[in-house]
Amino acid sequence: MYFIGFDLGSSSVKACLLDADSGSVVASAFFPETEMAIESPQPGFAEQQPELWWQNACRASRAVMQQSGVAPADVAAIGISYQMHGLVIVDKAMNVLRPSIIWCDSRAVPYGNRAFNDLGHERVLKHLLNSPGNLTAAKLAWVKDNEPDVFAEVDKMMLPGDYLAARMTGEIVTTAPGLSEGTLWDFQTGQPAQFLLDYFGFDASVLPTVRPTFAEQGRLTADAAEALGLAANTPVTYRAGDQPNNAFSLNVLEPGQIAATAGTSGVVYGVSDRADYDPKSRVNTFLHVSSTPEAPRYGVLLCVNGTGILNSWLRNQILRRSISYDDMNQLAHEAPVGADGLVCLPFGNGAERVLENADPGASFRGLQLNRHGLPHLIRAAQEGIVFALYYGIQVMESVGVGLQTIRAGEANMMLSPLFRDTLANLSGAAIELYNTDGAQGAARGAGLGLGHYKTAPEAFVGLHVTKTIDPNIRDQARYREAYERWLGFL
Repeated sequence: MYFIGFDLGSSSVKACLLDADSGSVVASAFFPETEMAIESPQPGFAEQQPELWWQNACRASRAVMQQSGVAPADVAAIGISYQMHGLVIVDKAMNVLRPSIIWCDSRAVPYGNRAFNDLGHERVLKHLLNSPGNLTAAKLAWVKDNEPDVFAEVDKMMLPGDYLAARMTGEIVTTAPGLSEGTLWDFQTGQPAQFLLDYFGFDASVLPTVRPTFAEQGRLTADAAEALGLAANTPVTYRAGDQPNNAFSLNVLEPGQIAATAGTSGVVYGVSDRADYDPKSRVNTFLHVSSTPEAPRYGVLLCVNGTGILNSWLRNQILRRSISYDDMNQLAHEAPVGADGLVCLPFGNGAERVLENADPGASFRGLQLNRHGLPHLIRAAQEGIVFALYYGIQVMESVGVGLQTIRAGEANMMLSPLFRDTLANLSGAAIELYNTDGAQGAARGAGLGLGHYKTAPEAFVGLHVTKTIDPNIRDQARYREAYERWLGFL
């Protein structure tokens, strides 16, 4: 028996085929091989075509099935992880009405801020645990105001993962944690946030039917099965946003546990049993995948939009892809801690929640043309990303999320020794790297949702630590000094 997991990111769609009993990866693939385009027709806009997600999911699925030689009938369940906060809107025939407004798009900030002020900060935070900001509900408000002809055709609004599942099953459903990601879940009533729907003028029917996170959420249609190279009637039994799913993939399910990821964006995600919030909404509180009515669990999420995208920008635009990421990491070590006074503010990929939805752009400060070279630029960029994350970690600590050990998959920016050392030394937390990723986590979630794994611990057979990075007490003062200098430019 096997499970297949899909991870719908903003740069690619990855598929992973997992052996149910050993928990080992049989095959994995991602498409496209170069990053998916993010369209930006105006400053602050970020859009993607949902059809591209589907095409790349099909290509990845067929690739892993071909690699593995596994019979489609032996794949027992499907799990889906997806980029959070995006908006997909469809008509009654399930036709997509416009490109998806994705997570790093800033256009809806004024709509979310207006709702926050009009409805009252205390009321909104008590019920939603977040300001609407530029999250999914506010994005639909932008469409209603700016594209009324499009809005008039809207039958359902979906998150990216809801859309991918709908293409598989023909059913439009979502989850309570998913709605909480879009500020569409009322934590006081345990229902969709009717008061926010009323404020924006949305009919409640625009929301998909709510299904449990770990449960059957539809079955593959014959057409979808053929496109994916899987068997018709295979159930979709799990879906979650990429950051809750990343935490799940690392077995981060209980209070006090912390997960991190550093792909296009950088995220630190902690689990709490307190329905608490930051008064300035610089970090976000959502329902975690492990939450139950008997034992509520909340995920406190810090996101810095400009993370791996800054590193790739340096490689693509400054270095013209002349060297690899590994070479960049080695080059950065030629500069000292603090990059000899060069400071990088790593923003520039949309409005930053941790900066109260400001969008200051990315910049280097203190550049000295006679002192600084490529090693300083690369080191300052990587340190700046960590400094921005740590700035948010301090906000997380203010709402009760402790930080002792950080778990992460051994991928993306976590492959950089400089990045890892900076994070460990500045935070004082050990970093544990695991042999997992989002697609693998989605496959494990599928097994749990199917009922093959009876308890969550059973789902993590085969998961193990590949590397541990401990803080170096002798270096911590230098990193702290560099961070304080960085703060002076924020």
